[in-house]
Amino acid sequence: MLRSFFIALSTNKAFRAFSERSAMGRRVSRRFVAGMSVEEAIAATEQLNAEGIDATLDSLGESVMLVSQAEESAAIYHRLLDEIAARGLRANVSVKLTQVGMDIGGHGAGPELAERIVGEMVEHAAAMSNFVRIDMEGSDYTEATIAMTERLHAKWPSAVGTVLQAYLFRTADDIERLVAQGIRIRLCKGAYKEPVEIAFPAKQDVDANYVKLMKRVATSGVFCGIATHHETIVAEMERFVAETGLDKRAFEFQMLYGIRRDLQRKLVARGFGVRVYVPFGTEWYPYFMRRLAERPANVLFLAKNFFRN
Repeated sequence: MLRSFFIALSTNKAFRAFSERSAMGRRVSRRFVAGMSVEEAIAATEQLNAEGIDATLDSLGESVMLVSQAEESAAIYHRLLDEIAARGLRANVSVKLTQVGMDIGGHGAGPELAERIVGEMVEHAAAMSNFVRIDMEGSDYTEATIAMTERLHAKWPSAVGTVLQAYLFRTADDIERLVAQGIRIRLCKGAYKEPVEIAFPAKQDVDANYVKLMKRVATSGVFCGIATHHETIVAEMERFVAETGLDKRAFEFQMLYGIRRDLQRKLVARGFGVRVYVPFGTEWYPYFMRRLAERPANVLFLAKNFFRN
């Protein structure tokens, strides 16, 4: 019930507008959002790098309906790629298709616009030996996101990958489809409300499918991201590595900014690669609500620490 409540709130436009404009909302969001500006995100990345942790920078935003907004989002990403190169940061970037115009109607917009913009980002990243992760959204976008990744990967094979969600029934087949092409995958559980016809509704079934799929991608020969904060699943992956002799460099653990910092540091100390997603920007509300939906403990943490300095 709590998960459904926060997912519903993530699409509430009135509460979003209030939250993103209020000082209280920005204060609460700071636990999971690195800041409002590029400078704050870069500073957070430098701190992570100093601790032996890589980063993925994510300029928050989605569902833009104006071409000008899509172009503004793109400009931020080009700036990020330049800053990463100039500062020698261990970081790449992640972008949502609806953030760069996927949903815009009209001639020359929508999917064509999004593919042009993301293609320019990937070309920029390739020129700098960097990488763009095309993030996954709800199931309405799954096939379009995978297909676009495939087309861009054919042009710039080292510079683009995508995300697959373990709660979807189709994901096992999608993994085989992508690894056959050498496309890098970030495997996560999924944070959108999906119909029972296409997704596992029960958490234990999602977890079980995640464990099965993570072992497949980790042994695929294509470098992958294991995106989880679940300590039991992390322990299972460590056990799997020990039993099979899998090279720790075949994958990296990926976690979100502000969540399980203790576990991030422990994994680095054990010799595993760790990457943290560093989201930033004024349009933080949908992302923040999905983080609360994913893990009820996040709600308790915020409640306990809200009045502390």
